[in-house]
Amino acid sequence: MGKNIQLPRGTYDVLPEQSAKWQEVEQKINELCRLYQYKEIRTPVFEHTELFQRGVGDTTDIVQKEMYTFQDRGDRSLTLRPEGTASVVRSYVENKLFGLPDQPVKLSYMGPMFRYERPQAGRTRQFVQFGVEAIGSKDPAIDAEVISLAMEVYRSVGLKQLRLVINSLGDTESRIAHKEALIKHFEPRIDEFCGDCQSRLTKNPLRILDCKVDRNHELMATAPSLADYLNEESQAYFDGVKSYLEALGIDYVVDPNLVRGLDYYNHTAFEIMSDAEGFGAITTLCGGGRYNGLVEDLGGPESPGIGFAMSIERLLLALEMERVEIGQSADLEVYVVAMDESTKKKAFTVVRDLRENGISADMDFNGRKVKAQMKSADRKGAAYVIVIGETELESGKVALKAMATGEQQELEFEKIAGAILENR
Repeated sequence: MGKNIQLPRGTYDVLPEQSAKWQEVEQKINELCRLYQYKEIRTPVFEHTELFQRGVGDTTDIVQKEMYTFQDRGDRSLTLRPEGTASVVRSYVENKLFGLPDQPVKLSYMGPMFRYERPQAGRTRQFVQFGVEAIGSKDPAIDAEVISLAMEVYRSVGLKQLRLVINSLGDTESRIAHKEALIKHFEPRIDEFCGDCQSRLTKNPLRILDCKVDRNHELMATAPSLADYLNEESQAYFDGVKSYLEALGIDYVVDPNLVRGLDYYNHTAFEIMSDAEGFGAITTLCGGGRYNGLVEDLGGPESPGIGFAMSIERLLLALEMERVEIGQSADLEVYVVAMDESTKKKAFTVVRDLRENGISADMDFNGRKVKAQMKSADRKGAAYVIVIGETELESGKVALKAMATGEQQELEFEKIAGAILENR
């Protein structure tokens, strides 16, 4: 026997008993996207490395430490996508979606992303993200719509212990004023901070506020707040977003220290947290915000956008913490038992006929005795059992037994499907 090969670190298998939960979440998401009119876009799993350097930002941890980057055989630098927005915006520009008459273009995506991080609960190196992007509108109402869609995903699966946190990162003018104030604040004592913070000081001092290492340093508590540097226009925009959220009856908390980890955000930034007990230190389920310069950075015309991304793994973890059960349906409707080899072919065609009528059906493929087949039907949670022997073949009739009640009805073979559909 060969040596066992195991999963790479930071990855996992979704086994059949769990995939039912994934499918239910995906179905609910797809239905909400239909109601909100966000159309699906599918982009490649790998892109040119430059896309993420430009689109996510050189000073981010993602680009500096977490990307899976490799040279292909043509000596091109490619990267497995660490997030979805840069790819969607690249596609928006490349396919000239900005030329469509109806703006904003509302897009959704779902698929695997890859980051080289230290694996922990709900955080893996390959993870599945669902996200949306609305590109081509700078109306605060679209910000509120995007936030409400994210909240609705969690509500639709039954989560209740949620907290929406919002902030405004302001426009370019507000951010430049705030950036200068931050540099002035941290510069005299920057040597007391970690190496990452020291290199962020002049490039992107806002990221210092996001540092996990130095979060308890006394200068953090007294750092100038972005809220004090918002100009009139930025403040009015933020007030607009809040008033639309209030109109929808969505509760929120304003957190002036909320900064998102990506360079391209401005104006609205938000996170949805789980307040469920036992969730662990990282309670963020979903994050997003407005990016008004990203389309231009990737070669397109001025097109403001807003979006969010959520990890499906963290959503499932939150369901576990709130003890919400989903994906429970035992789907097998009929188990067809063949008494012996001579009736197996008939059983095989009966299974096929049931499936053609949209009824889930199964049978034994191991030549087991009738008793063992009945046990199998029970384990699989079959709603009905049919036993086919010589008598049934000769008479053309079979007993359809309901497993829950033990009731039986005798039916001709061609009437089985109709009877089951009638009792659904």
